Amino acid sequence: MNLMKKTLALLLCLVLSTVAISVAYADYPEKTVQMTVPFAAGGGTDAVARALANVAEKYLGQSIVVVNTTGGSGAVGLTEGAYQPADGFYVTMITRELVTLPLNGLCSVTADNFELICNVNMDPGMVTVVADSPLKSLEDLLAAAKATPGSLKFASTATPNMYAYTIELDQDIIFNHIPFNGAAEAIPEVLGGHADFTITSPGEAISQVQGGQMRALAVMSEERLPSLPDVPTFKELGIDIVTGTWRGLAVPKGTPADVVEKLRDAFAKAVEDPEFVEFMNNAFLNIYYLNAEDFAAYIANDTEVASAIFSALE
Repeated sequence: MNLMKKTLALLLCLVLSTVAISVAYADYPEKTVQMTVPFAAGGGTDAVARALANVAEKYLGQSIVVVNTTGGSGAVGLTEGAYQPADGFYVTMITRELVTLPLNGLCSVTADNFELICNVNMDPGMVTVVADSPLKSLEDLLAAAKATPGSLKFASTATPNMYAYTIELDQDIIFNHIPFNGAAEAIPEVLGGHADFTITSPGEAISQVQGGQMRALAVMSEERLPSLPDVPTFKELGIDIVTGTWRGLAVPKGTPADVVEKLRDAFAKAVEDPEFVEFMNNAFLNIYYLNAEDFAAYIANDTEVASAIFSALE
């Protein structure tokens, strides 16, 4: 009898605890939500995050503060994001580096450490040089790289850099990779003459290109970009390379399911909000929404693609 009473008491406690937790999360979010960006302020990832956070606040019903946590080409911010409390108050903007860094032993966390919310953006790579560079075309750049292997200084926005590795593998050349924490740091190096070129998403360098400080040599898209109609694609130049970066959102593994659903719903609405759409169009950043399930499949495929590239480079 005593054992039965103890068992019933234990079950009652468990039920009450579950009810209490459910009630607690029913009030979510009752305080400010933090969005971690693993790259420096001023780059494309930061721009997407801040615009999205600003719009998502009205759908989540709470303020969202963006925090830039840089280092290790995104490894520091991604790791911090994965190991924050799993309570829904810590969202991380994840990028392709969540695939490439672990494959190279440069980061211990992967997509498996997160509950995915959604993907929001995808952009092709764009090769740019300073306006007065002697490298007038992509052909010039590749010829220089072949003539003196390892001499061209590449201001890399992340390490490893899939843009550059894809070109190196396809063209059998080698660049001198100089790592930086995002485009906001890499672009000034090119402008200052400390690096020969960089590869960013179009929106990250378009103001410098349109302003005449930089020259875009080629884009890694299927077709020319409407915003840069004079810039050829790699495919037009006889190089079959189409690749880019993606940016999405995630929370730590173990975040309560109902909280995750609230975040997914809020950000899905924010991506379609006219204010966010207008910002992305004006910033020449491409909206590419994927729900959590499709995002997971996309990351799995991207991991296979990146693995094949790294294996070929060994």
